[in-house]
Amino acid sequence: MPSKVNAVILYHTDACHLCELAAELLQQAQVVFVAEDICESELLAESYATRIPVVKTTDNRELGWPFDLKALQEFLGA
Repeated sequence: MPSKVNAVILYHTDACHLCELAAELLQQAQVVFVAEDICESELLAESYATRIPVVKTTDNRELGWPFDLKALQEFLGA
């Protein structure tokens, strides 16, 4: 069942295995998401450097790692 959330942002960096796991969980939950590399913005790098992966909703709620599929679905209201 697709999530009630239309789209989320996955803050990540390349070669981050935890970020890859988070992306897989979003795909399993059938969530439309945009992956945003924090290294492309100094502000994002400062904000999320030690917290990635982070899922952010359109209403600015954030879910930081660690999380599993159940926690992700509950966070997204699925």
